[in-house]
Amino acid sequence: TEDTQGFLLSTQGSLIGGLAGATISAYLKYREKEKTKLEKPIWVEETVHPYQHVGNLTLIAAFAGIIGAKIFHNLENWEEFIEDPQSALLSFSGLTMYGGLILASIACIYYGHKNKIPVPHLIDSAAPSLMIGYAIGRIGCHVAGDGDWGIDNISPKPGWLNWLPDWMWSFDYPHNVNSIGEPIVGCIGNKYCNHLVPSVFPTSFYETVMCVILFFVIWKIRKRITTPGVLFCIYLIFNGLERFFIEKIRVNTLYHIGNFSFTQAELISTLLFLTGVVGISYFKRKKQFSRQ
Repeated sequence: TEDTQGFLLSTQGSLIGGLAGATISAYLKYREKEKTKLEKPIWVEETVHPYQHVGNLTLIAAFAGIIGAKIFHNLENWEEFIEDPQSALLSFSGLTMYGGLILASIACIYYGHKNKIPVPHLIDSAAPSLMIGYAIGRIGCHVAGDGDWGIDNISPKPGWLNWLPDWMWSFDYPHNVNSIGEPIVGCIGNKYCNHLVPSVFPTSFYETVMCVILFFVIWKIRKRITTPGVLFCIYLIFNGLERFFIEKIRVNTLYHIGNFSFTQAELISTLLFLTGVVGISYFKRKKQFSRQ
């Protein structure tokens, strides 16, 4: 099939084969459990340290992150979702970073609270990895050309930036996976033969550079900050500022309220920035009161 991803997530295939596979898998799991079962159960009390929850937290973050990213993307592109809900929900494309961040954070914080892991320490431990993870993710967006690019950039490159390669100023995303743009002359035997005309700001590349720099800043200051929760708040401030300003040259769906026009990312990045500022004050005051 030409659409492997679509086929894997469709209802097509062998029902009998699926049931047989599920039955065999369940039987093998049952046999494995029986082999490890003791003749007489023994109750053992064991202390579970926070680091032993990393595996569970990773799975929770991944699962909740994908769901959140899907939900926020469909909210942002509501008309496309209404036209074909099944394709919108089951496709591998269409993921909004902030949706994943918000839902994954809520799920992990809930898990941490339920398992008596200090939440301020938990969120602080995630701050550096969230920033570098976002930077790495944007590399994929840039290489694939998945639509995460900027507005048209037909302006000549400023003289003081002549040392930069041309594509860093304006890029046409050849062979982009969305097949958007005009056909590439002479492109034969390739499923993706389009490029953008005119070329655009490579915002995904810009975000990669900025987030790598911000990651090193967070990594550098992490041991100097002694108030739990503050490091994560600094991450929220950095993330909010970076995304808010990149939105000014980025392609995105606009919301209109009265005379104001803004994107979903601008709204969320502003809220993240404010949350970070308020959070720093909250955690510092909380630490002061705990000393009294």
